[in-house]
Amino acid sequence: MTNTADTTPGLRRARPESTAFKEPRVRFEGKMMLPGLILLAGLSILPFVALVAMSFSRVRLLGGVRLDVVGVTNWVRSFTDADMWLSWLRTIIFFVLTVGLEMLLGVGIALCLFRVLRGRNILLSLLLLPMFVAPSIVGLLGRYLTDSTFGLYSWVLRSLGFSGDILGGTTSAFAAVVLMDVWEWTPLIALIALAGLSSVPQSVREAAAVDGASGWMTLRYILFPAISNVLLVALLIRSMDAIRYFDIIWVTTNGGPADATKIIPIRLYETAFRFFDFGYAAAIGLTMLAFSIVIARAFVRMLDTRGLTR
Repeated sequence: MTNTADTTPGLRRARPESTAFKEPRVRFEGKMMLPGLILLAGLSILPFVALVAMSFSRVRLLGGVRLDVVGVTNWVRSFTDADMWLSWLRTIIFFVLTVGLEMLLGVGIALCLFRVLRGRNILLSLLLLPMFVAPSIVGLLGRYLTDSTFGLYSWVLRSLGFSGDILGGTTSAFAAVVLMDVWEWTPLIALIALAGLSSVPQSVREAAAVDGASGWMTLRYILFPAISNVLLVALLIRSMDAIRYFDIIWVTTNGGPADATKIIPIRLYETAFRFFDFGYAAAIGLTMLAFSIVIARAFVRMLDTRGLTR
């Protein structure tokens, strides 16, 4: 029996030309994530827009929040303030010292643990303990240990001939907060480097030993190239954290003595919540954001050249 829908020309033209299934532009998973993405975008974009607006205004709090537009006054002030440039200099020095020492000590500790065959897990567990302590607690602990009256480190330094207050001197206070940060975050670098060393095949190291390669040659031509990408990622992680370093310095020295440890995050906090100059603080915060983006972009470019971002 012949179907009339197939033989009638009008009905034939009424049929759809293609019955292929068209995949929707937004899948079900995307639709379920859309409310959360909108919320996160709002929580990120709106404060950023408000911060930009504040950087071009004078924020008044009496009688309600009010923004008086002052143009680029806050930005000009941030680039012409001599104290601000000194804070940037201290920030860069602090950044280089902390990240550099953590990378050197972390890789050295990882190499030592890599050669340990028995008890490695116990040593690694003890090594990672500082990393799980809150930075504010590390600051309180360091303040206690460096106290000029009963601190252990002060007693040791007095035995070696140093009679001054550790946190009372400009150079010693800066060195103290640097070493506190190094003590806390060196285990992270050591853990990442040890994971990279563990991925080096045993056969490659055995072949190098059979060929007569010394320990330094094995380290330089086999181990370091094998973990260079891992170390670059660890360097990126610590760099982003060192730029916004705040807790330990605020607990121990509060930016002193004589502004010796007043890096940019400390100055930003004081400008906003001590002097209530929110417009100037917004300009400082955006400058910090731009500096962080430049550092992150440089590391991402290095990772891209190594093919690690694909």
